[in-house]
Amino acid sequence: MGPEITQREGGVQTDRKWAQTGAASASSRELIEPSVRRAGHGAGPLQGRGLQAGRRAGGGNPLSPPDPACPGGGGGGAAMKLKLKNVFLAYFLVSIAGLLYALVQLGQPCDCLPPLRAAAEQLRQKDLRISQLQADLRRPPPAPAQPPEPEALPTIYVVTPTYARLVQKAELVRLSQTLSLVPRLHWLLVEDAEGPTPLVSGLLAASGLLFTHLAVLTPKAQRLREGEPGWVRPRGVEQRNRALDWLRSGGGAVGGEKDPPPPGTRGVVYFADDDNTYSRELFEEMRWTRGVSVWPVGLVGGLRFEGPRVQDGRVVGFHTAWEPNRPFPVDMAGFAVALSLLLAKPNARFDATAPRGHLESSLLSHLVDPKDLEPRAANCTRVLVWHTRTEKPKMKQEEQLQRQGRGSDPAVEV
Repeated sequence: MGPEITQREGGVQTDRKWAQTGAASASSRELIEPSVRRAGHGAGPLQGRGLQAGRRAGGGNPLSPPDPACPGGGGGGAAMKLKLKNVFLAYFLVSIAGLLYALVQLGQPCDCLPPLRAAAEQLRQKDLRISQLQADLRRPPPAPAQPPEPEALPTIYVVTPTYARLVQKAELVRLSQTLSLVPRLHWLLVEDAEGPTPLVSGLLAASGLLFTHLAVLTPKAQRLREGEPGWVRPRGVEQRNRALDWLRSGGGAVGGEKDPPPPGTRGVVYFADDDNTYSRELFEEMRWTRGVSVWPVGLVGGLRFEGPRVQDGRVVGFHTAWEPNRPFPVDMAGFAVALSLLLAKPNARFDATAPRGHLESSLLSHLVDPKDLEPRAANCTRVLVWHTRTEKPKMKQEEQLQRQGRGSDPAVEV
């Protein structure tokens, strides 16, 4: 009992001493703290930092005793916990506010929908176009349009007067090779001679064309005299009229097809001189002529071209420089006539006595009114035939050699 009582009394005494010491410390703290604060502010850097470090290490005033409830350093831990709670609470409140704002915005209309819809529509249109192109690629190509069978095409009857000269064969070869490119064509070649010549007969036989060979001599009164220019008298009148007679009644053929076209034959008649230049397209332009068709002719009448003037698909005049008041101021190469119209007008012929430049009008005046002409070649805006002439060759050296008996072999056909 003695030691325990002594221990308890010691403990009580110790507690009383600690209480007295604590009270004294408190009163001392009240007196010392202002001084310490002043010292902390007025002291040097080391002293101030030492006091502050002491506060951090002790969790408070370095002179105060340790808090029994906080083994690590007193009330600083509790303050830190309070601060953490406040930060967590503030974060929680801000998150709740943001969530509430997002929920409110979900119910509001969004201005981004129209652009999104427009972009979606563009994508849909592109997908649709791609699908269409893919379908087109898979689809087999259409069969090419088949040209009509030659038997179904109207026949083009080409009337060509010709006469003997050095360039005759050259002209006829060039023309025959152009005509050989045209389907369903019948060549009426009429010589200015009493009968057929071997040169023309051989050329026709070698041409591969369907042809009729005719011959008629121009009367002496209508022939050009020595030294006269070619425009003084009309040429080829008798030959063209001989071809018209054969088309209407037949007879007189000296080679090739002897019989005229049977009744009801669909065709068109074109007067093609042997020295002109023709585009193959021209013949397809004229093939479906119903009455009289017309088009421009290049390099004629002293102009780049002569031809009809067309407005709204109708001929309203003619582009020409020489005698524009002629009934039909057109070149012989600038028109074609339906076969049925020629057969229906048996009196329609070329007049050998017609004034200069009126030979075409002498025929057309019996067939059609100018307002009823059918413009071809893109409403007479394209030139598909040219009034060319082959230069007359100079034979001075040949004549000199002939006088010497050393001329070119006449058996060689030129």
